[in-house]
Amino acid sequence: MERVEYGSDGVTICARSRVAEATCRACGVRSGRVHSRYVRRLSDGVLGRQPVVIALTVRRFVCLDSQCATKTFVEQVDGLSEPNRRRTTPLLAMLGQVGLALAGRAGARLAAILGIKVDRTTLLRLVRALPEPETTTAPAVLGVDDFALRKRHVYGTILVDIDTGKVIDLLDGREAEPLEQWLREHPGAGVICRDRAGAYAEGAKAGAPDAVQVADRWHLWRNLGDYVEKAVGRHRACVKLDQLDGETVGVSAPQAAQDEPDAAIPEPVESRLVIRTREHYAAIHGRLDRGETISAISRQLSLDRKTVRRFARASTVDELLGKAIARASLLDPFKPYLHQRWTEGATDAAQLTKEITAQGYTGSDKTVRRYLQPFRGMLTPPPSPPAVPKVRQITGWLLRRPEDLDTDETNQLADIRSRCPHLDRLADHVTDFAKMMTNREGEKLESWLSTVEHDDQPDLHSFAIGLRRDQDAVTAGLTLPYSSGKVEGNVNRLKALKRQMYGRAKLDLLRKRVILA
Repeated sequence: MERVEYGSDGVTICARSRVAEATCRACGVRSGRVHSRYVRRLSDGVLGRQPVVIALTVRRFVCLDSQCATKTFVEQVDGLSEPNRRRTTPLLAMLGQVGLALAGRAGARLAAILGIKVDRTTLLRLVRALPEPETTTAPAVLGVDDFALRKRHVYGTILVDIDTGKVIDLLDGREAEPLEQWLREHPGAGVICRDRAGAYAEGAKAGAPDAVQVADRWHLWRNLGDYVEKAVGRHRACVKLDQLDGETVGVSAPQAAQDEPDAAIPEPVESRLVIRTREHYAAIHGRLDRGETISAISRQLSLDRKTVRRFARASTVDELLGKAIARASLLDPFKPYLHQRWTEGATDAAQLTKEITAQGYTGSDKTVRRYLQPFRGMLTPPPSPPAVPKVRQITGWLLRRPEDLDTDETNQLADIRSRCPHLDRLADHVTDFAKMMTNREGEKLESWLSTVEHDDQPDLHSFAIGLRRDQDAVTAGLTLPYSSGKVEGNVNRLKALKRQMYGRAKLDLLRKRVILA
């Protein structure tokens, strides 16, 4: 250092190199023959909130190798300067870390607060230029999962070392081929933790045939929960109808029959959803019997092909009506109030609609009129129907530990199981699977599958079919201590990094930030 100058533009440090010789970058020959000198101005950090510039006097040397294409070269100061750089090496390293942590815009804003002027694109270029750790072998326990670069359009695959929790690599696509190729180029994986995706199962089997594949227990439990919810939705109508049969006409209808023997008890009005379901089922199966295709029926009835296919697969309309009958209504939370007001003598449906709208009702007045219409044929208004638990409530009770339920939830679940034999057996199957999963008793899976397959549980049959296709990995997942928990955590971190970069979150830049940050 020769001197330090302070001016309106910051602090300037004048310096020069004191070495006698320098090495040619092209041929490696050292030379002490000076050709010329000039001053390089390198931006450095901040001192006292003032930008620092190093005015470095460098020498241009003549290369002593007559065969070298480089006739002259400029000396570099180790740890301070690099060829064709206007910033010092420490500053470039610091900006690279800022880019890794905050990406472009946020990183540029932080740098400006610190007194360093840098463009957001420069930060991204520095991140892209950072070297990556070289990986030659796969970790002993490898975690695999997919992530979305652009949801429903572009996907990738994340590879994680389960022992350390660090991301190893990001692959383009979530098909079997990229994973297979990576495993062939990086041997050594003994255990591969994955979800239930068939592509990863094929890729792992082809790329690392000796590795043990482990299906993640969380995904297994979630898959089971999805099928349990379908089964509860199919049989919730049993509980709902039993309660309505026991409560709706229990007092008012018999009393009306005694007072007026000729008075007819009004029949319950079917919802529009039930009526529409019956009509669609009859129309679709009528056209199927005439030999029409799914696409043709979809166009004629203006229905989605998936809807037509679902109706076509149903053997009876009752399979479709279970969910329709058990479907929750917007009016359900306000029914006790409507019964109370009807008992008080308020029978104007329009006025009652206004009252419940002020309380948060968002449905139409026609729904209120249809619900109140049967009341007009009764001498005394019916009592308020008991609240029927929603499908997700019942599903949650079945999937939670019994000791985590309070007394009211335990009693309601016991009452539901007593009303519906299907749900009672379903609860037993869920409990057995939970014990098998928490106790790591994968050897009991075959027995559990056989029991479910011989029971009248169509939704669990579908779950069992999926487990049969991947039974070895599922058995390993229910036996070994490995899981994809660390993979899911890294996927969540990846999502945060991706959204932070907005439209610039391409795979190469995202890969740098995920692996190096």
